[in-house]
Amino acid sequence: MTPFPYRLSRAGVVMTPAAGDPLEAEGVLNPASGRGPDGELYLLPRLVAEGNVSRVGIARVVVEDGVPVAVERQGVVLEPDRPFERGRSNAGVEDPRTTFIPSLGLHVMTYVAYGPLGPRTAVAVSDDLRAWRRLGPVSFEYDDALGIDLALFHNKDTVFFPEPVSAPDGTPSLAVLHRPVWDLGGIRPGEGEHPPSGESRPSIWIAFIPLDAVQSDVRELARWRQNRFLAGPEFPFEELKIGAGPAPRRVPEGWLLLHHGVTGRLEPGVDQQKNVNYAAGAMILDADQPWKVLDRTREPLLSAETEDERSGIVPNVVFPTAIETVEGRDWVFYGMADSKIGVALLEREEGAA
Repeated sequence: MTPFPYRLSRAGVVMTPAAGDPLEAEGVLNPASGRGPDGELYLLPRLVAEGNVSRVGIARVVVEDGVPVAVERQGVVLEPDRPFERGRSNAGVEDPRTTFIPSLGLHVMTYVAYGPLGPRTAVAVSDDLRAWRRLGPVSFEYDDALGIDLALFHNKDTVFFPEPVSAPDGTPSLAVLHRPVWDLGGIRPGEGEHPPSGESRPSIWIAFIPLDAVQSDVRELARWRQNRFLAGPEFPFEELKIGAGPAPRRVPEGWLLLHHGVTGRLEPGVDQQKNVNYAAGAMILDADQPWKVLDRTREPLLSAETEDERSGIVPNVVFPTAIETVEGRDWVFYGMADSKIGVALLEREEGAA
């Protein structure tokens, strides 16, 4: 079989929890990223305080000889201070993904609001990576053909494409990936799973938003239409579930999507799982019809092998969330065992068609 045309090579750790900082007591992980108005590269890491309370920070990436090697912390940009981001016994703004969308002139952040009913996707926008305007929780257009209300379900691993595409109905649109979880037991004990027909394991879905609607009112970024299944678990390293990673990258083959695959055993009602293994895989989506998968990795591009990846708050985790170009090379930033942030070089295989 033709080898997958891209590979990842780990390059080290770029961020570890600051000793004595209560905001980082339970780890720094799963960063978003972007270029600021000053041209500098920044990470927006998830900072986890005691009690699993997450904030989004900002840190300038330190580069030596073209390689990201460390960060310079510059504070917190998002805290769980809205009612939909807090419950009586939980709170958090988690796992941000940011995409700069030139047609809007904005950085668009999707993040997990850990509120009264559990994890829900929310959207915020910024023009400088520091001041974020919340657009609120995502709503989903109802489609009777699916027969489900997507707003009922927990949803994570959401990220926007950087460029407009044509939706299935031909409308110029912004596309976004998301990952519904069909088990309602975390909201109503005993309710169980309510999947649509087809794959019941947590899988990657795609939705669309008409570009003209967003250009007229940026709040439309939080109203997702034409939702459809994109890809589910298919290979052994993703047996339990899969989810999108960084914003898809336009490549000669189409759209390159890094994702994570999960194996092991999930404990119901547990936030920080201990018996799972996360690895990084990838897919090629069709350039013109990004809801079609053209190719995907049968084995992970990167698995939890080093001590930093195998030992932490959640052991055995490689969780890619950001890609940035530094001096002509592409670097993937990823969460390590829900405790630290690593970086890996993304390269196209020599001789790839």
